[in-house]
Amino acid sequence: MQSILIIDDDKPTLEAMSDALESQGYLVVSKTSGKSALKELQERRFDIVLTDWKMPDMDGIEILKAVKNIDPFTQVILITAYGSVDNAVEAMKLGAVDYITKPVKNLAELRNKVKNAIENQIQSLKQQNAILQSQNEILLSQNLFLQQQINENYGFSNIIGKSKKMQDIFNQLRLISPTNANVLIYGETGTGKELIARAIHSNSLRKDKPFIPINCAALSSDLLESELFGHEKGAFTGAIKRRQGAFELANGGTLLLDEVSEMSLEIQAKFLRVVENQQFMRLGGETNVSIDVRIIAATNKNLEQEVESGKFRRDLFYRLRVVTINLPPLRERKEDIPFLVDAFIKELSSKNGKNVTSIDREALNKLMSYDWPGNIRELKNCIESMIVMAQSTKLGVEDLPENIKNITTSEIKSSSFAVMSIDDIEKEAIKKAMIATNGNKTQAAEILGMGLRTLHRKIKKYGIA
Repeated sequence: MQSILIIDDDKPTLEAMSDALESQGYLVVSKTSGKSALKELQERRFDIVLTDWKMPDMDGIEILKAVKNIDPFTQVILITAYGSVDNAVEAMKLGAVDYITKPVKNLAELRNKVKNAIENQIQSLKQQNAILQSQNEILLSQNLFLQQQINENYGFSNIIGKSKKMQDIFNQLRLISPTNANVLIYGETGTGKELIARAIHSNSLRKDKPFIPINCAALSSDLLESELFGHEKGAFTGAIKRRQGAFELANGGTLLLDEVSEMSLEIQAKFLRVVENQQFMRLGGETNVSIDVRIIAATNKNLEQEVESGKFRRDLFYRLRVVTINLPPLRERKEDIPFLVDAFIKELSSKNGKNVTSIDREALNKLMSYDWPGNIRELKNCIESMIVMAQSTKLGVEDLPENIKNITTSEIKSSSFAVMSIDDIEKEAIKKAMIATNGNKTQAAEILGMGLRTLHRKIKKYGIA
């Protein structure tokens, strides 16, 4: 139901117009002064405003300007005395859609003008929506292109890393993702083991099937067994119905066992049979269930040492270690910090409704001089905290946590990458690639993992001879 606000200090005219429009099914609100009408407009939205030109407290032009300032899509029809057409023309130049002369005797004309105004509003909204949709499509296309460029030049499947160690891992991922081989991921807490596992799954032939992560350290032995294998109704106290476990849920897809070293020897033995035969039995069950699941295991411990100490089965270790990925801690890939910080600023500013767009050089240098015992997870949390508390669009030293803010100049200088920006790092990498290939741009582009046209553009950008 369209809503209409009528403003006129002449009560008989106000009542006549209200009755004429209410009879057509419109929701009509009447006001006898401009000020009371503006208060109403600030509290609710109207599709149409009909306003008298001349009133004791405000004139029609003042109301028109206020209405358009509140909502530019509200249609305004001016009510003006007969013979004052110049006033109506002025109003239409300022955004009024139409005018009607007083005394308002032809109520059919009034209803027709309101109908036309509503149609005009609908058409304007459609045009605006079309423009917004077009802009959104352009932005989406640009974002996809930028993301593709980032993945081509700096990472793999949204994982960012320009360092040699990460580039080697990305090359591994490109080779192993399309296969069905089991993968063992080593890495300290916070290095992104689950992110790597998800990247393997999303780039595999199983990407349209489930990815199921299980944290072995978060569950007791009994709970872990139930989580993995599921159970039949009545298998134990509280088992009121059959429940599928992670193996069944991941059928056709990928199962991630995070912190696999925390799995008990008893569960390891049962797990080994599933890895070998792709069959298992639910708790309390009597028949085998066949599955097709790829296993990715992750741990922050040295499994070979766990095997030697008798805490992990050697045969299961070999089954899981078909391919091994060693994720470096952040302190060993500090050249990736500028790229990570830039990505986190974009992601977390949007998430927290902030307008932070960048970080200054001094603050970035201090971030790069810190050793990050919590790795990427700690860095991400740090950036989010800075963004939440920031009072500017650019993060600075004043936004850093105290332990990082207090890093000295000598400590910053001792960091080999601390005084380099993202552009500096990229420029240096291009120089080294050009030297290594004796100026062969095609070979240099291959080494850098970027297109030849991109390399030409960046050589020009950085003024590299």
